[in-house]
Amino acid sequence: MGFWTSIWKGIETLFVDFLFAPLDAIRFMDNWWLQNTVNWMFVVIGFVAFGYWMKQLKIFEDNNEEDKSSTSHSFL
Repeated sequence: MGFWTSIWKGIETLFVDFLFAPLDAIRFMDNWWLQNTVNWMFVVIGFVAFGYWMKQLKIFEDNNEEDKSSTSHSFL
């Protein structure tokens, strides 16, 4: 087996056998609420991260720190 094949197989083993094992356990349970709670946690984390990102963009916009010069492309 080649070096890069071993790297990719190691990454596969890490994710499939270890990191996603709790999700496989939840998948085989017959509990709709538990399964969807995991999904809603990811949605809430995404909304919080998006809100934080927008807040940071607003701070830079208010301080006029953003470089709005069109040096890379003329259509910008």
